Amino acid sequence: MNKMKTLFTLALVCFFAVNVDAQVKKPAVKKTTPTKTAVKKPTTKTTPVVKTAVKIPGTRVKITTDSGVIIVRLYDKTPQHRDNFIKLASEHFFDSLLFHRVMYQFMIQGGDPQSKYAPSGQQLGMGDVGYTIPAEFDTTFYHKKGAFAAARMPDQVNPTKASSGCQFYIVQGKTWTDAELSNIEMGKGIKYSQKQRNSYKTIGGYPPLDMDYTVFGEVEKGLEVVDKIAVVQKDYANRPFVDLRMKIEVIK
Repeated sequence: MNKMKTLFTLALVCFFAVNVDAQVKKPAVKKTTPTKTAVKKPTTKTTPVVKTAVKIPGTRVKITTDSGVIIVRLYDKTPQHRDNFIKLASEHFFDSLLFHRVMYQFMIQGGDPQSKYAPSGQQLGMGDVGYTIPAEFDTTFYHKKGAFAAARMPDQVNPTKASSGCQFYIVQGKTWTDAELSNIEMGKGIKYSQKQRNSYKTIGGYPPLDMDYTVFGEVEKGLEVVDKIAVVQKDYANRPFVDLRMKIEVIK
């Protein structure tokens, strides 16, 4: 809104007193009003407070895909998974590998070394680096939308739930009700915090995987890319018809 400026005009009125005594005219006397000198108040300059962005601890990795860029923060509380992933990314292990398994309202999976040169239609998901990472479960890390977790072999051949040395997935998921979350708690013997419940009910995720697969990071930027990849056309084995390649690098 434009502010209207008001012009104030100060008129100084002079009064003249004229006394006429017989035939002698006395000089007029001008009354003067003392003028007030405006006192300028000293102005104090205040230095604006600059808020410094607080960086959450963790190592970031940049996943460049054919559908866009995803920034993932790896957790410091899962050091074995974090360090292994950083090592592989620094060696360019993941470059040109595919997201070989995508499932809408569930997750997108990649990291199979056999996917780099896989011809169209080849079923993928069994490739690995020849070692596993011990499970690093933490109740504060859960399968909310954007959770970054390690794939693994089934319980029948992997009772300790050790993680694949290279295959990972990013959760897309869906929203859940209080009743569904309570059933999962009973079945798994776990207890969700109110924050976790609210996250699952409003943002979504996939709680049936909690405390069975190691979550070792989360998407900080690029959830829309995850959504885009999750809905591509795919074959019976959930491999996209069009190859979706990745490049992963560690960033500051």
